[in-house]
Amino acid sequence: MYLLIFFLIYFLVVFVLRSYLLWRRTGINPLTFNKGDDAHGYNGKVFSIISIIELVVLIIYSFFPKLRDYLLPFWYLEYEALLILGWGLLILSLVLVWISQSNMKDSWRIGIDEKNKSELITSGMFSISRNPIFLSIIIANVGLFLVLPNAFTLLIISLSTISINTQVRLEETYLSDEFGKQYKNYKNTVNRWITLSKKN
Repeated sequence: MYLLIFFLIYFLVVFVLRSYLLWRRTGINPLTFNKGDDAHGYNGKVFSIISIIELVVLIIYSFFPKLRDYLLPFWYLEYEALLILGWGLLILSLVLVWISQSNMKDSWRIGIDEKNKSELITSGMFSISRNPIFLSIIIANVGLFLVLPNAFTLLIISLSTISINTQVRLEETYLSDEFGKQYKNYKNTVNRWITLSKKN
């Protein structure tokens, strides 16, 4: 039950509240995945499917304990130390996403926004990683797996990792076209996932 509540709070804070605040301030809808059959639209559908799988898994664990075996649990990973680590990663993810979204200010989007021009953000969390929000989501998925180790949470990690890496490359192409040399210099300075030391 606690995990379901946490994920509802995570979703409301990271997506609903942040989207509402941006819309109120700018009039821009940050949800920019299209409904087409191109890679961007397809990736939006995959993200939706992953969210549904997460919700179903959490509902089963919270309200239907007799169905848990159908999720193929990895009982040999059910240790208290891993459970605590998993919760730590979940909380860390929420904090990192909120900070990263705050760093983006009015440039934050869910997907690629080709209609509304935005600023290239390179400070704050974005001076450490070019994709701190996606990195935080990956951290959350690993945390979920450690708290609930089963075949479906492992599937969530697999699907989301593939989908996120696809989305990152789509966004890199868009940002290269949009910001040109400015983005090229940024790429040469900050790594895609994490920068432990500044590049020369």
